[in-house]
Amino acid sequence: MAQLVSRASLSPAAIQFQGVTKVFKGRPEICALKDLSFQVGGGELFSIIGPSGCGKTTLINLAAGFLRPTRGSVLVNGVECEGPGPDRGVIFQDYGLFDWRTVRGNVEFGLKARGIPKRERREVARRYIDLVNLSGCEQRYPCELSGGMKQRVALARTLAVDPACILMDEPFGSLDSLLRATLQEELLRIWRETGKTIVHVTHDIDEAIYLSDRVMVMSGNAGSVRVIMDVGFERPRKPELKMTPEFGELRRRLWSELHP
Repeated sequence: MAQLVSRASLSPAAIQFQGVTKVFKGRPEICALKDLSFQVGGGELFSIIGPSGCGKTTLINLAAGFLRPTRGSVLVNGVECEGPGPDRGVIFQDYGLFDWRTVRGNVEFGLKARGIPKRERREVARRYIDLVNLSGCEQRYPCELSGGMKQRVALARTLAVDPACILMDEPFGSLDSLLRATLQEELLRIWRETGKTIVHVTHDIDEAIYLSDRVMVMSGNAGSVRVIMDVGFERPRKPELKMTPEFGELRRRLWSELHP
């Protein structure tokens, strides 16, 4: 039997959406999100699932500060978000690496942009390259890396600048199932070691359950919240959890919310 634990209370909110609507101008106008309200607690691993086109990527871009809401507010640690900031790091499905930079050069990029001295940024990069299990690959270029290795570099680059919150938009979506499972374990390990707040978008229900404290299901109708479910399985979690009746029941409930 899988053991369940209660999340009766969350840490103070790291990310809050308050009645957020986002409309993209055009002919016709597209309402990507409508009256979206939810919050993510500090240190929480919060996953978002929903049908294609429901506004998940728009949500991530709003939280990152790349977009501004048409109506409503996005708050980061209680302060209205007015643009990108060093307190948030973003990891996309396509890695976003610089092809002309080595692994070390990619990981050091944000540190260099902040004016961190060379010796210090080398030490920080070394620490995070080691954290994502890429020691020995420092001088390789992205073209010499597998998809999973590229995603690890993207994660190390984000962690190196020490954001309080990491926003992940389907980071494992293009990977095969075995590699995906490996990187899920890596993400959980890093999350435990760093205590970061993670907002994680995925199409994979099992991944959402296995990784998360809570899972939010979005409606396909103008990007609103359908339901937020507490996962409740104790940590640390093992892959065998996915074979338990309790996991299967939560999968069934989420599936029914996705396919009403």
